[in-house]
Amino acid sequence: MTLTCKKLLLLLLLPLIALGGAAAQALPSIASKTAGMKKFNGFFPFYWDEQTGKVWLEVDKLDHDFLYVSSLPGGLGSNDIGLDRGQLGGQRIVSFKKVGPKILLVQPNLRYRAITDNQNEARAVEESFAQSVLWGFKAEAASGNTVLVDATDFLLQDAHDAIGSIRRANQGTYRLDASRSAIYLPRTKNFPKNTEFESTLTFTSDNGGNIVRSVAPNTQAVTLRQHHSFIELPDSGYTPREADPRAGYFGISYFDYATPVNENIEKRYIARHRLHKKNPSAKVSEAVKPIVYYVDNGAPEPIRSALLDGARWWNQAFEAAGYQNAFRVEVLPDSADPMDVRYNMIQWVHRSTRGWSYGASVMDPRTGEIIKGHVSLGSLRVRQDYLIAEGLLAPYEDGKPENKAMMDMALARIRQLSAHELGHTLGIMHNYDANNNASVMDYPHPQVQLDRAGNIDISKAYGTSIGEWDKLAVAYGYQHFPKGTDEKKALDELLAQGRARGLTFISDTDARAPGGAHPTAHLWDNGTNATDELLRVLEVRKKALQNFSEKNIKPNAPMSTLEDVLVPIYNFHRYQAEAAAKLIGGMRYTYALRGDKQLVTEVLDKREQQKALDAMLQTISPEVLTLPENIIALIPPRAPGLGNSRELFPKRTGLTFDPLAAAQSSADFTLSFLLHPERASRLVEFGSRHNTLSLQDITNQLIDKTWKSRRLDGLAAQVQLQNEQLVLTHLMALAQDENASYQARAVATSALADIRQHATSQAKRTRDAGYKAHLDFALARMDKPEEVKPTKTLQLPPGAPIGDGIFGCE
Repeated sequence: MTLTCKKLLLLLLLPLIALGGAAAQALPSIASKTAGMKKFNGFFPFYWDEQTGKVWLEVDKLDHDFLYVSSLPGGLGSNDIGLDRGQLGGQRIVSFKKVGPKILLVQPNLRYRAITDNQNEARAVEESFAQSVLWGFKAEAASGNTVLVDATDFLLQDAHDAIGSIRRANQGTYRLDASRSAIYLPRTKNFPKNTEFESTLTFTSDNGGNIVRSVAPNTQAVTLRQHHSFIELPDSGYTPREADPRAGYFGISYFDYATPVNENIEKRYIARHRLHKKNPSAKVSEAVKPIVYYVDNGAPEPIRSALLDGARWWNQAFEAAGYQNAFRVEVLPDSADPMDVRYNMIQWVHRSTRGWSYGASVMDPRTGEIIKGHVSLGSLRVRQDYLIAEGLLAPYEDGKPENKAMMDMALARIRQLSAHELGHTLGIMHNYDANNNASVMDYPHPQVQLDRAGNIDISKAYGTSIGEWDKLAVAYGYQHFPKGTDEKKALDELLAQGRARGLTFISDTDARAPGGAHPTAHLWDNGTNATDELLRVLEVRKKALQNFSEKNIKPNAPMSTLEDVLVPIYNFHRYQAEAAAKLIGGMRYTYALRGDKQLVTEVLDKREQQKALDAMLQTISPEVLTLPENIIALIPPRAPGLGNSRELFPKRTGLTFDPLAAAQSSADFTLSFLLHPERASRLVEFGSRHNTLSLQDITNQLIDKTWKSRRLDGLAAQVQLQNEQLVLTHLMALAQDENASYQARAVATSALADIRQHATSQAKRTRDAGYKAHLDFALARMDKPEEVKPTKTLQLPPGAPIGDGIFGCE
């Protein structure tokens, strides 16, 4: 078969066509592609194209691990939704991988590793668990081993998941609008060890919720700013320190599949900054490189000085650990960026309502080394403490200046809060077993005293220095031992010495559980004994209510604002009541290790539990809950423009002040702890093993103090009837609660039978129409237990945070 001339010519031209096609597909040089653009040199060089609004990134470190951190420098201003100014987001080790024309940003799975020199063993683990490709770029230009990619879409994504945060708060379904989003150049910068990008992102919706409406100028278009940081990973000069559950540190953990079978496969290391002594053998030495924090220059005075003072308390702990000038706090220079990884920050954050403060960190996920500490302090918190002081002191006497003690108390709290949140960024967890200022990592309630004359004294409301536990924690995390020291043994000895001084650690899970059992681990309590402190706090509350008058608000303030001041005073005992409840069905315990000679568990004796129950029953007595007429008469409906808010008492009376609703929410709060299903089940179980308080003791005394108590008159009688219905509600709920043990439900059912018998008998005898209606209503309710829903009772106005919050929050 012969070829035609046409086919022969085609065959001869094919190589030339292929060569021409390859030439046509060759990437341009980076210099030619970026001609006319502004270059930013640094960790990852990048270019800004003013004509197109694009950012072009030079990827000159292929297959090179670095840290990628997203954050939120421009927030929404709502505590309920979150999305605060300065909020840190995800932190991930990533690397760029080139696959043909694609550049993939890959996140390895560091939760599962094989720490070994055997590459095949390491590969087996790597291939057993998924990785994540965070983004795919296209190579647009190249010079040598460096490629250029268009990073614009990556930088304009919702990396912080603002859409998800708003959706989870049931505040609408938002979408990112690319036409209203752009690179934010003032915060897009480059440095030798970190590259910083920032974007303005606009989210749109047709169904924005009321919370969004309260903080955004337009719910249909919510504009935030998000930040991206590419950060060089620390060098190998950091040595991870093993975690100990008794030491109270955050940290990292991972599974090391190269671990011998007879050892624990999960490895845990604490989070801490790198800090070395210049002379590890010296008792006192300067640091090779001190830890420096910066206070937000946007915080006003006198708050800024209080933030500086409180944060500097930590230097006491570092000095106690043998460091000199190793910890400093300064004001952020005007030229610095708070989101720059080089600056440890204490940031002053504004919201529309008071809310949590928190301490977060940028951490090396490989080792636990803290690269950047970042504290966010809610600006309205100081005003909440000032409000409490106004309620306690009734300070506004005509013709007299404001009481300076109020501002002193509010600033004292800010100092303590600054120290507390900074402690989290040092790696230290909450310690709720540290009353009487043993740790700034506890949550402090204002320590209010009655002086010898019986007057309220707030001069020592909060601590003024670092605590002894904090010094021990810093020594554990940051002590630099001389070469040759058995570090594990030395650290164990440190903790043993602390225990000998009464310094122990109990953290969030134990303290926050509403059915909790630890007798000293509580949020916002004081004193060494929760029951004694509750009785003392009730006396302070009583005195403050006796003094309550129009002098609790400034001259010419609307009288209806007295309710704002009354709320924290009426509920002044709420946290101490929660603390005392944990003694009922309580058990002492520690995070003991085998062989450390600590107490493991010990159920509280019956007398201690009964004393706590007696105090708790006082909190639901009509004497405590009934507001006097002179206070009720002072509070009119809200003045125009003020409106109602969740910070006020609940109401069932429309516009008028409702003292019964205030009493109901407080009594319900107490009963929710006394008859919590976990506590009830524990009382049954402990009672079967020890001579201690039983669930029957609780129910019998509750019924005696409410249903079977002497009948009262007036408003106190209405509080009494209300309490009886609440006791009935909680007992019916416990009897039906499948989370409670069978016997706990049986005891609750028996208590209901007792109430039924009593109510039936009283209904036949009474001539009081109102009381009979109450009894008949209770009997009718017991016939329909499925309709009882304790969650539908009135809730207390929010109390937390009066001072600090969840892991790393206040």
